[in-house]
Amino acid sequence: MNLLTVGHRNLDDLTSLAQEWQALWQRVPGAMPFQHPAWLIAWWEVFAPGDLFVISAWREGRLVGMAPLYREVGKLGERILPLGISVSDYLDLLLHPDYADAAGEALIAHLLRADLPWSEWELPELSAEASALRLTCPPALADEQAPQSICPMLTLPRTIDGLSEVIPSRKRRKLRMARNRAGRRSSFAIERVTTGDVDEAFTALFKFHRARWHHDGETGVLADPRARAFHRTTMARLNDAGIARIYRLTLEGQTAGIYYGFLSGTEAYAYLGGFNCDCSFESPGTLLIGHAIEEAVREGAQHFHFLRGDEAYKFEWGATEQWTVRRVLRRVAADALA
Repeated sequence: MNLLTVGHRNLDDLTSLAQEWQALWQRVPGAMPFQHPAWLIAWWEVFAPGDLFVISAWREGRLVGMAPLYREVGKLGERILPLGISVSDYLDLLLHPDYADAAGEALIAHLLRADLPWSEWELPELSAEASALRLTCPPALADEQAPQSICPMLTLPRTIDGLSEVIPSRKRRKLRMARNRAGRRSSFAIERVTTGDVDEAFTALFKFHRARWHHDGETGVLADPRARAFHRTTMARLNDAGIARIYRLTLEGQTAGIYYGFLSGTEAYAYLGGFNCDCSFESPGTLLIGHAIEEAVREGAQHFHFLRGDEAYKFEWGATEQWTVRRVLRRVAADALA
């Protein structure tokens, strides 16, 4: 099957793809928020750490494959890396299921003949179902794969009542205790943030996050102003797209915690959270995650991803250990192919 591939080297070219890109994202089962144009275009707008090297694959005028990439030149040589690296817990190519093999081959062929030199293509943080793991490595490349990051995941039941079978009893008791303590306040609520309140929610999230990490004598993922600019933008864009799940916990009318996650298809993702340390008696983090899990079940999600990191609290909810894979394709010297 012959597919047309096109290279995209500037931001205007990239943003012009947004509508087709989103349509492809919606057609790919299991497509993740980290592959959505609202996430990746914002990432490039803020960070732009190298030469944009996005490749699209087309069949009869319809987008069927996307490789959102850039080239980095540094101490490690000329490397091809994915847009969204570092801030994205899962990364992958975006391939239409009906044309996945052909699109994957076309994207690799485009990379190999491109006029932008490179020696290594890194494909990090691939889930077990990632399309990039199914790419056939051509003779011109050497293939290396290894486990990379722990991403705990909770398998969800079909009903709220079924949570008693997957969440350990000790954690359920802690959740009941937190709800009882919060209920003693004159008012207690958890609500989903509406479009007009997203910026305010991010401001509160950053305030709580900064206070927590300063208390521990460390920084955190929002210490970099560029990271704050990126997340402020993507929180709003993904909320508009119906993907973000932002919950605000209030105690006696005051914001006590913010949960920032996603839901797409059958998958829910807990990305970032923060809470007022002065309200620790009510366990805001437990309240928000418990609420997010229940809402995910109500929306038909099958899995709740706690994402990268092996923090103990994730396993207290009953999550099991899952690993991502790092795949690297390296150019083989011409004499080695002879």
